[in-house]
Amino acid sequence: MRDDTKIPLVLIACGSFSPITYLHLRMFEMAADSAEKEREMEVLGGYYSPVSDGYKKKGLVRSKDRLKMCELACEETSSWVMIDAWEALQEEHTRTAIVLDHFNYEINQIRGGVYVKTGEKKKVKIMLVVGSDLLQSMMRQVVWEEKDLHHIFKYYGCFVIEREEVDVLSEISKHNILSMYQNNIIIVKQWIYNNISSTKIRFCIQNGLSIKYLLPDSVLQYIYQNKLYLA
Repeated sequence: MRDDTKIPLVLIACGSFSPITYLHLRMFEMAADSAEKEREMEVLGGYYSPVSDGYKKKGLVRSKDRLKMCELACEETSSWVMIDAWEALQEEHTRTAIVLDHFNYEINQIRGGVYVKTGEKKKVKIMLVVGSDLLQSMMRQVVWEEKDLHHIFKYYGCFVIEREEVDVLSEISKHNILSMYQNNIIIVKQWIYNNISSTKIRFCIQNGLSIKYLLPDSVLQYIYQNKLYLA
């Protein structure tokens, strides 16, 4: 760590990433800015954790392809964001609460946290990075189990990247569970709004429209070479 007085932080983004876009990459940068400039935190790294093929979502290509696209995107654009394949390689869909437990186990129990300048180890804080759309889905209990919401927001917390016309703070304050953990939910303002989505990119591909400058060139080339999202 550069500064032992700060809280060591690892950021986690869960999702389909079918395909990964520049907004997915920007989310890590915006969360890191918020953590280091507005909070007493030091970002050690970030991980994409793509869902497994067991998720059965429309537009989801094989986990093998999504992992590769995420890997290519990170290699091309980032020095600190990486891929973790554990979730993607599970046969069944893994709940986000369990995924965060996996990272906590690997980082804090297996590795013992992070070394500080004294030679001792310090526990690393694990936090989720989500868009406000995903946070809104968490508020619908038909999608997310109550016990998982308590687990995620009590023990981990998250950075929420706001989107236009969504009053995230107001929605959180009205929610019976999320309102309990407002101190563990950090809202990140987008100063430059980016509304790129995987759904829109798939639409462009299926309709023969250009997707250049919406995602890294290495990902674009992989999509075309492997004829992904054509149907």
